[in-house]
Amino acid sequence: MATSLRLLDAGPGSLRRWIPTCFAALLLLPPRPNLGYNGDHAEPVCGAPWWADSLEERHHWPWEVSLQIENEHVCGGALIDQSWVVSAAHCIQGNKEYSVMLGSSTLQPSGSPWVLKIPVGDIIMHPKYWGQNFIRSDIALLCLETPVTFNKYIQPICLPEHNFNLKVGMKCWVTGWGQAKQHPSAKLTRSLELWEAEVSIVDNKNCDRVFHKKTFYPQVIPLIRKNMICTTNHRENPCYGDPGGPLTCEVHGRWILAGIFSWEKACTKAPNLSVYTRIDKYTGWIKEQVSRGARSGRCRTSCLLFLPWLLQLPVSPGPPHPFLFLLCLC
Repeated sequence: MATSLRLLDAGPGSLRRWIPTCFAALLLLPPRPNLGYNGDHAEPVCGAPWWADSLEERHHWPWEVSLQIENEHVCGGALIDQSWVVSAAHCIQGNKEYSVMLGSSTLQPSGSPWVLKIPVGDIIMHPKYWGQNFIRSDIALLCLETPVTFNKYIQPICLPEHNFNLKVGMKCWVTGWGQAKQHPSAKLTRSLELWEAEVSIVDNKNCDRVFHKKTFYPQVIPLIRKNMICTTNHRENPCYGDPGGPLTCEVHGRWILAGIFSWEKACTKAPNLSVYTRIDKYTGWIKEQVSRGARSGRCRTSCLLFLPWLLQLPVSPGPPHPFLFLLCLC
């Protein structure tokens, strides 16, 4: 710190030379991945659903993300960190320009101050993703160009520990902006309002037998694998159809991301069976990619956005501008 102070006092020219030097040092010190932890990384920060005063029957799910192309919803997703979103790999359609919308329970927010739309800077597909005949390793990580600030409306969902014990019969929640039928004879229509449904975890072997009934695959080839989760909803017309949408479970007071919606049984009659990518089988991969992205500078801190402005500051022999101290706080 003494060296920096001497550099600032060396003269007006030294101040302007010091600014890019400080930023160069910041580039070599990438931000530590947050992954749902607070500022001191001591306690996990897991968002929780809550009811708004004007929305008594539906929750607000603060980690819910709408993945969009040209402002059109294509898939759901879940915020797990200030700069990272988890979604389904089969949602990615070539070299499209993606963005995410956060903080909203409707696809058509009208000037809500807490709603954010952020471009996606990078996409990481799981190397074992395969979706030709039936989908495997259907998971992708989206790195946001600008990190978000957590608030009441935007919070992360925590990741489960590796090999988390997800018991058969356990009640969880699925959310999304999927397609639904208003009545049995109607066509599928996109829901503009975020829907939610409580579902039950189904035994993979029983789920696999159901899916095999209408396929030509022999029973010895499992369709529902260990890295998948199967759920059921016994309500009428339980049609979801929002790939990438989160399956979340409350465990000992904490909400965790159990799965990402991948595919489902034909939307015909109850009970409907839906298949999710099982997140605890990919927790290690997610943490590795987020850490690697931080080291490589894939997601820079937003403090770098101040650089062009700081370089235009007037140089004077007086005390340093207070914003210079922001550089080291970043």
